Amino acid sequence: MSQSTGMPGEMNRRQLLRRIGLTALAAGPGAGLLSACATAGSGGADARTPATPAATAATSAANPLGVDPKKPLEVVIFNGGNGDGYATGLHQPLYRKAYPQAEIKHVPTQKIGTQLRPRFVSGDVPDVVNNSGPEALDMAALAAEGHLADLTALFDAPSIDDPGKKVRDTLVGGVQENSLIDGVPHVLNYTVAHRALWYNAKLFAAKGWTVPKTWDAFLALGEEAKKAGITLFAYPGQVGPFYQVWNLVYTAAKIGGNQVIVDIDNLADGAWTNPAVLASVTAWADLQARYGDKAYFGLDHTQTQIKHLQDKVAFYPCGSWLENEMAKDKPDSFEYAIAPVPSVTATDKLPAEAIMVGVSEAFFASAKGPNPAGGLEYLRIMLSREGARGYTERTKNLTVVNGVAEGLDLPPAVRSAAKAQDAAGRNTITDARFESWYKELFDHSQTQTNAVMAGRVTPEQFCANMQKKADEIKKDSSVSKQTRSA
Repeated sequence: MSQSTGMPGEMNRRQLLRRIGLTALAAGPGAGLLSACATAGSGGADARTPATPAATAATSAANPLGVDPKKPLEVVIFNGGNGDGYATGLHQPLYRKAYPQAEIKHVPTQKIGTQLRPRFVSGDVPDVVNNSGPEALDMAALAAEGHLADLTALFDAPSIDDPGKKVRDTLVGGVQENSLIDGVPHVLNYTVAHRALWYNAKLFAAKGWTVPKTWDAFLALGEEAKKAGITLFAYPGQVGPFYQVWNLVYTAAKIGGNQVIVDIDNLADGAWTNPAVLASVTAWADLQARYGDKAYFGLDHTQTQIKHLQDKVAFYPCGSWLENEMAKDKPDSFEYAIAPVPSVTATDKLPAEAIMVGVSEAFFASAKGPNPAGGLEYLRIMLSREGARGYTERTKNLTVVNGVAEGLDLPPAVRSAAKAQDAAGRNTITDARFESWYKELFDHSQTQTNAVMAGRVTPEQFCANMQKKADEIKKDSSVSKQTRSA
């Protein structure tokens, strides 16, 4: 469970803005606007105080969060692999059904940061944000500024489908733990994610290839793939190197156990120089040098995924949204299937079947938006049976709501992921949280990953460079620190 170590008392507004990525605005002609924003609507309150949206109407059994039925609602959706049709065709109509007088403004974008950073400075903030994609906002910094609503009321509210249950009692494990920033639930991760290696089951069947369970078998398959003119493994070096960051970290956890990830997230001394991290990076850099293709460092995720669909790449590291993202391009000759990363050593702490299972696709309600109660209600509707089941039908991604996907006709990728999760049992790899806790560290990890995979730095230098950045962040009093125990 995550908990706060406390916000440094001397953190100032400029330091917070630097974390959100707004120092250029703060230093420029808009400085006056920032000063106004610092006082407007804050009432002089400490920005560290968790913001709990107050009900704007009388609460009742039908309206437990006190939503003003006439207030408009603005929803910003990352229009990426999952599209935005689930919002316009499902969740928003459900909100309108409950509150027919409420006008909903829908804003789709692939540039969350570019569009929303200036708005959070000016105070013109949307009510609900799907904070996803390569330009995702720094959640810890937004929380420190008091922008993220406290989700306690949401989790404690009655479920739409069974008022005898609280919303929290309808969700899979890990949702609330992963919602915490400074000990307060601020983020709703809506989907269950499986991050591992994806391959074409039809290609493997045609070639007579077996999915490798050991690293030696992985390398042997590399020779077979090479003879067939297929690159064994590739990841996108542009707009997507974080896929390989995950791969390196989760492989390290397979070698050394989940404590490796916990230590990285906690900024523990020597976390990045742990022998398990070095062994993971060494193994992947060696595999890249032998059976990779540097041309992929210049491609983005869509371009690389097209190559994968063309059977020019055998294994591709990604999350379980992949099939839906590529549905329009996928030929009939391709059937997505998921494979855990092979065991690297004979003494790995986790077995070959171990696979990463976590929660992802972050949503938040704005504490300083015009309709904070409506924002929480929108999330409650998303967590209803109809909202969650419909999302899975449309996006082919499982949500964090228990039992709602039973009986659905799911595509091969989702069935494969579910089968892999069953095979892993309790041997699952925990999700890394430094991605959202320390965006500067996560951004640095992408640069360093490209460097080590391209052979520009050694695995030892990668570990040292990452540890140096982690130590800098640990010593930076302007960065709110988070901790977890598992």
